[in-house]
Amino acid sequence: MESFLNKISFISITIATLTLLLLYLKTPQTFINPNPKPQQKFPKSTCDFTHRTFTNINKHNRRIWSTKSWIQTVHSFTIQFQSLQAQNFFSNNSRILVVSAGAGHSVMALNNMGVNHVSGIEVVESHPLVRRADPHNLPFLDKVFHFGFSPYLERALFPARYVREMERTVRDGGACVVAVEECGGEEVEEVVKLFKKSKLLAVKNVTLGGERRTSIVMKVVK
Repeated sequence: MESFLNKISFISITIATLTLLLLYLKTPQTFINPNPKPQQKFPKSTCDFTHRTFTNINKHNRRIWSTKSWIQTVHSFTIQFQSLQAQNFFSNNSRILVVSAGAGHSVMALNNMGVNHVSGIEVVESHPLVRRADPHNLPFLDKVFHFGFSPYLERALFPARYVREMERTVRDGGACVVAVEECGGEEVEEVVKLFKKSKLLAVKNVTLGGERRTSIVMKVVK
């Protein structure tokens, strides 16, 4: 019995030795790159955006400008401006101011018509069509524009000051055109009273950006 146990022990030791030898000589299946590339860092906080890619502003604009909604809104402004141009309120060489220009639909409409000098103003910049500025304190000298336009007068915090700035920057004999929510009668008179240096020329209901609005045309006088 003792002899039998010794044989088993010898055989077990031999097998274990051979197994360890084979493991030592066998080439590892997992390859480790001796020159590993540095791994991309994880952001340290939610404010760390250095690892992210951004959409080019021009590509972003082209995507927005190609939408059906954008094209239709620009077209609605184009119809309005073509009517005003036909009445000689401005020409393609006129200097035009657009206050409360929003995302720039009206500015693009004028540019597409061939107007050379258009300044779009809004409290939030929409590059490249609209620059940031306070409509109650316009960054322009007196009487530098031939034509002033505001599609959303009712959004002004201080309408009287807003209108005063438009009148200040538009030349004598030029026109200020403002649009408000569709109205008539006394409401139109209230808007007209805001203008201290202009006289009423025309009132017309129009559609701008799918909304029914009332366009009020004022002529700046001395």
